[in-house]
Amino acid sequence: MKNIKKIIPVITALSLLTGCAGLNNSSSSTSTTSDGSTIEKSNINIGYLNSTAHLLAFVAKEEGYFSEEGLNVELTQFSSAAELVNGLESDKLDVAFIGSVPTLTFQSQGHDISIFGGAMTNGHGYVIKEEYADEDELGVEILKGRNVASVKNSVQDAELQILLKKAGIGIGEGDDEVNIVYFDSQKDAYAALLNQSIDAASAYSPYTSLAKSQGYKVVYYCAHEKELENQPCCRQVAKTSSLNDQPNTYKALERAFIKAYHFTQTDHEGTIDDVKKYIDIEEDYIDTEVYGGFSTSSPDPDKKGTIALKETIVELGYTEDFDIEPHYNTDIYSQALESILKDNKDDDIYKSLKEHFDDYE
Repeated sequence: MKNIKKIIPVITALSLLTGCAGLNNSSSSTSTTSDGSTIEKSNINIGYLNSTAHLLAFVAKEEGYFSEEGLNVELTQFSSAAELVNGLESDKLDVAFIGSVPTLTFQSQGHDISIFGGAMTNGHGYVIKEEYADEDELGVEILKGRNVASVKNSVQDAELQILLKKAGIGIGEGDDEVNIVYFDSQKDAYAALLNQSIDAASAYSPYTSLAKSQGYKVVYYCAHEKELENQPCCRQVAKTSSLNDQPNTYKALERAFIKAYHFTQTDHEGTIDDVKKYIDIEEDYIDTEVYGGFSTSSPDPDKKGTIALKETIVELGYTEDFDIEPHYNTDIYSQALESILKDNKDDDIYKSLKEHFDDYE
């Protein structure tokens, strides 16, 4: 019986994904959004990772904002950026919340995917076993001579390399170097801390809070490092062709995400309750990750910040340079926000989103 219980969730998830493609292909919708537009497709599948970073989707679902826009949305958790991109390209997913670094590298490799919105800024760092640090945020210097678990092609890894380079610390197995050991997912990297051979690990939300509760120390929070301030972490990503063919659908999705952002700014307790339905950790940890000052969850596409990050990872050798313009759609967000502002001209939260977009578009 124990084995059966373990298999059932896997079968359920696979069945959901298999069914997603059928839903997508059969959806010829005449639904209408809250601003009167007719959407091209109503059945939508969104993929996310095990992270509080993707709370805009959770809140939009639980608070009924997708439904308000005439959308029937299903959310499915994945374990890696590669799985999410595969989901988009196989038409099993319409939207994926993916880290900015893997998104950029996949784009550079010829995957025809585009960024059209944001999810989270900052929200990650590294943790280390307590025998190597007696307090939090001692910096990357304490990683010298240590084996550090990380995820290749991730924001966390890029940021670590940025800080190591600044500190003049090499990557390798010497006493004055940092030995980076790569894993396929953040979950695997964090689990590797249980091994005696691993001393530290990357951590995005909520793994940092979980690590602290288990006695690990924080090496650094990226939000507290000057070189990493306002680092675009996760982005909203879709197939470029889908964004072109179904603009009203994606505008409706963006309106729902914008409304979800507004909710997060006005109802902390409700937001935490919504997130817990998808990320099953203690409410206090969710509160810390979402409202503790370590990250910001916003739907703004932040093109300027993402381009700056692209230039950084090209310099680090992550990828060859490429033209990002065909893979960055800011019109959908801009039009969605403008349509909301028409009915909410005096709303300070929506006006602040407009101001931010104008500065970072």
